[in-house]
Amino acid sequence: MTDAATLPLWLGANFWSRAGGPRMWTDRYDPAVVRDELAVLAAHGLTVTRSFFFWPDFQPEPDRLDEDCVARFADFLDAHVQAGMTTIPTFIVGHMSGENWDPTWRDGRDLYRDVWFVARQAWYVRELTARFHRHPAVAGWLLSNEVPIYGGEAPHDAVAAWAQILVDAIRAVGSTLPVSTGDGAWGIETTGHDSGFRLRELAPLSQFVGPHVYRMEADVIRQHLKAAWVAQLCGIAGLPVVLEEFGVTDAYVSAANAAVYYRQQLHNTLVAGVRGWIAWNNTDFDDLVAERPYSHHPFEMHFGITDATGAPKPALKELELFAADLAAMDAAGLRRAPADTALVIPSHLAEGYPFSRESEREHIVAVGEQAYAATREAHLPVTVERESADGGVAPGYRLYLLPSVKQLCGPTWRQLVTLTDDGAVVYASYCAGEAPAQRGPWWAFTEELFGVTVGTSYGLVEPIEDDVVTIEMTAGLGALRAGDRLRFRASGTPDARAYLPVDVTAGDVLAVDGHGRPALVGRRHGAGYAVLCTYPLEYLAARCARVNPEDTWRLYDALAALAGADRPLTVEDPRVFADTVAHADGRRFAVFASQHPDAADVTPVVASGALHHLDGTPDPVVALGPYGTAVREIR
Repeated sequence: MTDAATLPLWLGANFWSRAGGPRMWTDRYDPAVVRDELAVLAAHGLTVTRSFFFWPDFQPEPDRLDEDCVARFADFLDAHVQAGMTTIPTFIVGHMSGENWDPTWRDGRDLYRDVWFVARQAWYVRELTARFHRHPAVAGWLLSNEVPIYGGEAPHDAVAAWAQILVDAIRAVGSTLPVSTGDGAWGIETTGHDSGFRLRELAPLSQFVGPHVYRMEADVIRQHLKAAWVAQLCGIAGLPVVLEEFGVTDAYVSAANAAVYYRQQLHNTLVAGVRGWIAWNNTDFDDLVAERPYSHHPFEMHFGITDATGAPKPALKELELFAADLAAMDAAGLRRAPADTALVIPSHLAEGYPFSRESEREHIVAVGEQAYAATREAHLPVTVERESADGGVAPGYRLYLLPSVKQLCGPTWRQLVTLTDDGAVVYASYCAGEAPAQRGPWWAFTEELFGVTVGTSYGLVEPIEDDVVTIEMTAGLGALRAGDRLRFRASGTPDARAYLPVDVTAGDVLAVDGHGRPALVGRRHGAGYAVLCTYPLEYLAARCARVNPEDTWRLYDALAALAGADRPLTVEDPRVFADTVAHADGRRFAVFASQHPDAADVTPVVASGALHHLDGTPDPVVALGPYGTAVREIR
């Protein structure tokens, strides 16, 4: 297993030459064009490509490689050395940009479970590794490209066995380079859908996790944080995370908005701990408009960071600026700054408990993502902590956030009482969940933890009547004072758009809703405190379009103050994200990402030290352009 300290820091692009696209390894291969393409990438600070052995061309027969393709790939590697770059080759490439291609001899065989066919794949992987693993341009290996789309989904044990056989083929010829699967990290731990590619089961075979992030949103801030949130979920494997594919097509966005997308994804994933960024992709393919897959997926032609003539596009300029920041920070030595706030992910997402539903797992991902957005708006560094399979969460945090939670294991609820006794602040918001069966909170020890009894009727939920939920504070909580009001747009399905009626026993009412009912209830436990929200605030926002920032960040800000949670860098404006990364040599850096469509100047509050430009000049006021980003050193 590889840790972040030993994996190289990668910044680059997925690569097909504009002279051929996926068929570039045939006689269409043009060494001069390839070298021009690599030179443009290198001139803009990129250091790596992800490359592809197009399977139908490289293995035309079960026991034969195409030597012409192999020779062209060898020249491709030499071109990388000449450009001062490296590449990560990908073996099983049968899917690309909206089409699947089989080797002519596959004959419908199962990719994972047909013994003969898996053996042919292993031979292919072993032979190519033997040819190239000593070449200085090869930086690592990927087994596949989005293979759940190509080979289909399969039982997780079959997938793990298939991956083991192919990795063993790589290792059999002596390669010690980093390996990952290339499946896109689209499994149960990140989406709630079990494709068979489980991160934890593949982790012992892998040296990094490589999510492919193209998800679309209804909210600007959630879109800008999408890759960062996926990266947080990928942390379950304990491996470095490389953003293996991300990007936008000109068919969907303007050039200016493409630059915004790159700028936001790069900087927001940096503070999320990502160790590599490989854009999709290096070039446009206008000259291939009549060829598949571009003939039927024409939007796929224009994901390039250069156009079809090789000229840089604004997205490449953003990568160049980011490369300069990485170099100034000596980014290979960066680590995520520690956090003492935990955003808790129920184990029901990844464990596949009996009779669990995919919709319930998707709910966990959606409300967790919305809560993550609220923590960024509150400038509250968090660690995504997963509940263990048998119950329990990691101790040692000052603040635990359980957003719109329907399901936790019984022992975890008991542990939360102990954590508050030991001085932690625990916050949980109610949610009945969107599944009509067993609808309601799967909670235990509710009265012991929060000092309330539940007033619901069996089989029924209490609907939220208001289009806007108003919560008025009746007592102080952090920066919130009695009389302050928080407002939340209501949305969601009839099953989940519901509040929790409670009778307060040993708790204290901290806030009421617009009908005078308890909305926030707190209970003191020794040195700690438990706070219950009777409304699913994070769920309501997760089901709204263009909602952020919404007032959940104000509640999280108050909870952080109550808990004494560490926030090394804050800004008054929730539309300007501010977080820190730390270098192994002790230096600290601040990373800002504005969510304003117009320019904004902010004066951050630094808990210790002062802000300086990377060249050393003081900079107490950070000027940010529209959706702008900035990196500063804290000295």
